[in-house]
Amino acid sequence: MATKIFGVRSSPRSASFRRNLRPHVLVPPSAARSAPAANERYVIPNLRNACRILKALGRAPNGIKAADLARDLKIPVTTTLRIMSTLSLEGLARKVEGRFELGPVLIQLGNAALAGTEIRELALPLLQQLTAATDETSHLAIPCDDRALIVAVQDSPHPLRAASRPGFLADLHCSSTGKIFIAYLHRARLGEIFAANPPTARTAQTQVTLADIKREAEVTRKRGFSLDNEEFHPGVRCLAVPVFGSDGTVVAAIGITAATVRFTKERIPEMAGKVRAVAGELSRLMGYTDGAPLRQAG
Repeated sequence: MATKIFGVRSSPRSASFRRNLRPHVLVPPSAARSAPAANERYVIPNLRNACRILKALGRAPNGIKAADLARDLKIPVTTTLRIMSTLSLEGLARKVEGRFELGPVLIQLGNAALAGTEIRELALPLLQQLTAATDETSHLAIPCDDRALIVAVQDSPHPLRAASRPGFLADLHCSSTGKIFIAYLHRARLGEIFAANPPTARTAQTQVTLADIKREAEVTRKRGFSLDNEEFHPGVRCLAVPVFGSDGTVVAAIGITAATVRFTKERIPEMAGKVRAVAGELSRLMGYTDGAPLRQAG
């Protein structure tokens, strides 16, 4: 039934996208930081600082004070204030009650970036079919800046639902899509990743020790899917499956999000089968052949 329900014809643009996917999506930030010194000659230090500030604002939903930005990023306070004034002038940031947050211009830029992500276009009809088959919210995420970037969401018909919106960056350790990237992409870099951004407990169920996170990654690889058991939001369970590119590297993850009263533990095998069918179809559209060797990046 899965083949019949989830079959989608490949887009002619998918071939060109497959050729260009890995350089844009899978290069870890550490690789960029370790680029040859010759390339550093062309870096504008305060432009880089502005980029770091924008990323920090994206991780602070309640905003952050300039002094705290300066301290956390080790940028002089006067430099931080000048950068924030410039970003605010251009609409990339704004100040609300003494705290800075992302500005409205980034909504337009983010929508434009998502519109140009071809894997999203390939996945949208599959997400629609997955939501129809499970009656729950489905989503697509890609690895971005050592987090999971949600690029597409198909909402459940239920009036009560909990799901992140496109553009949201989810923590790796407590989101189902993030756990996929830990298991298949970042196993060799976990110490580095969590030293830079220590995992925090969002709920009483969140795993925050490196040993527990590594153990969970092994379980994810063995069974082929990840679980967020009320680790991101209480009362919400999520399940995700990897999407493979033509070379066997994980390029994305497809998941579902549902209230635990509907998505009970007894339904995990059923849900895993449905999500696996969709992820397998998207992998096929990305050029992956069943049985091809898998690769680990990072």
